[in-house]
Amino acid sequence: MAAVTEVRGAKLTVRPTRLRAWLLVAALGCLAGAVLLGVLVGPVRLPAGAVLKEFVNRLPLIGVHSGLSQLDAAILWQIRVPRVVLGGLVGAMLAMAGASYQGVFRNPLADPYLLGVAAGAGLGATLAVAYLPGRAGWPADPLPLTAFAGALVAVAATYVLGRSGIRSRNTATLILAGVAVAAFFTAAQTYAQQQHADTLREVYAWILGGLGTAAWRQVALILPYVAASGLALLLHRRLLDVMSLGDEEADSLGIRATRVRLTVVIIATLGTAAAVAVSGLIGFVGIIVPHTVRLLAGSSYRRILPLSVIFGAAFLILADLIARTALSPAEIPIGVITAFVGAPFFLLVLRRTRRLS
Repeated sequence: MAAVTEVRGAKLTVRPTRLRAWLLVAALGCLAGAVLLGVLVGPVRLPAGAVLKEFVNRLPLIGVHSGLSQLDAAILWQIRVPRVVLGGLVGAMLAMAGASYQGVFRNPLADPYLLGVAAGAGLGATLAVAYLPGRAGWPADPLPLTAFAGALVAVAATYVLGRSGIRSRNTATLILAGVAVAAFFTAAQTYAQQQHADTLREVYAWILGGLGTAAWRQVALILPYVAASGLALLLHRRLLDVMSLGDEEADSLGIRATRVRLTVVIIATLGTAAAVAVSGLIGFVGIIVPHTVRLLAGSSYRRILPLSVIFGAAFLILADLIARTALSPAEIPIGVITAFVGAPFFLLVLRRTRRLS
């Protein structure tokens, strides 16, 4: 079993980093419960037993009559299941990206939203909506690609502006750089909206964040990006543990810290851009989930990243459930729900960071 060693006075402590089975089972149980609630709760009541039979009926070589009517089955498979799947993919990606940014920047407040990545992706997506009206007929939807380009430019600008803060381990400098970059990209986005007022409604609905238009098309659109990014980040989890020791220590172990940081940032930005392209701007997921996982499982990224995938998916599914049921039949933008939870959580993390600094 791999371990991280620390010297505390004269004592040597060894902390295991392997993911414990009970944590994995608990996380999967939370995700299963969130998925079940997501598909059962809604304006139309679906019996839990019939829904479970319907899922079993879709398995190969198994035929079980669920008892669902044709209308109920359509609601389940064309509305609720794709929405739950899309929410799970977006939540898992945002949580993983937040944990990865925190690892390579060695900054507990690094987050796709706070680093300007979401704002950059928002500008890219807005430009695609405003200037590429016929994109539906393209062989591949350019919206995730333009969102990725905007997100990459934004995170590069944040890193350049705040790198002095990274070197001096000053949390506030990086966050302030991200706020400044996000404000600039948001201003550019507003300008593009005003120049194309006919797209204002579509862009505005996208900015607020939500999964109201979720369909299998959106799932298929982001699945390759999220799957590739998630797998690549999981393969870097050992390197993130080494990066937590500092650049000099990592270099002494033969790991090129600058290259690892650049690679992880590009991978996380790609996945974030794809997620934001279909869900809009959803903030604080990358802070809430990784820090909650740290409290439960410790500081090793061999635990944080896999658990962030599961808890991130469960968290956003539940947030979307609240967003669409709290004021039913109206929907609250999901970004509002995550902000209600995330803003106080962010202040708690900031206070704890200042105590430790």
